[in-house]
Amino acid sequence: MPLLAPLAAQLDTQLGKRVLIENRAGAGGTVGASLASKAAPDGYTFFMGAAHHAIAPSLYPNLDYNIEKDFIAVALIARPPQVIVVNPDKVAAKTLVEFVAFAKANPGKLNYGSAGAGTTHHLAGELFKILTKTNIQHVPYRGAGPAMQDLIAGQCAGCIRRHGLVGSADQSRPVARAGRRRAKTGGGVPRSSHGRGSRSAWL
Repeated sequence: MPLLAPLAAQLDTQLGKRVLIENRAGAGGTVGASLASKAAPDGYTFFMGAAHHAIAPSLYPNLDYNIEKDFIAVALIARPPQVIVVNPDKVAAKTLVEFVAFAKANPGKLNYGSAGAGTTHHLAGELFKILTKTNIQHVPYRGAGPAMQDLIAGQCAGCIRRHGLVGSADQSRPVARAGRRRAKTGGGVPRSSHGRGSRSAWL
């Protein structure tokens, strides 16, 4: 989770103590949540989860933790909108309209990677398919990092990621983003007009 590094740096300064990051991805965030729920309740362990932390109990009935009893929310860090990105070697589309047209012309032949089943990336992708009446295969990964690696390598045609994490240091191409407000960065990515409301994550 790229937001963790700058957040940890700020906490280092403000708390006067070294903050260590332990990245435990997998199973829609439940691996990290499970470990955090068993940490000593001494105030030295924080868990940074995303929206799928609230989604997990409806998808995984045998979780070994309770999100209401084992966790206390202390801060909302960010609400980044979702962005649809594609591999330009796999998908020639440069806009959302072109991407939808390409997907409809190739039903079942395209795939998209997500950070795992039940994550906001996955649910946003399935909602997108319903709204656009397209047939795109879902490929769940053990975290968003591996999904982006395969996108760049050409194993996946597209991905849905949080805004601000794509199209800079890699060769992925953003074609649309969700959200009601114009982003302060990446302003060249057009907002999607599909559906109603705002499709964003929270951390």
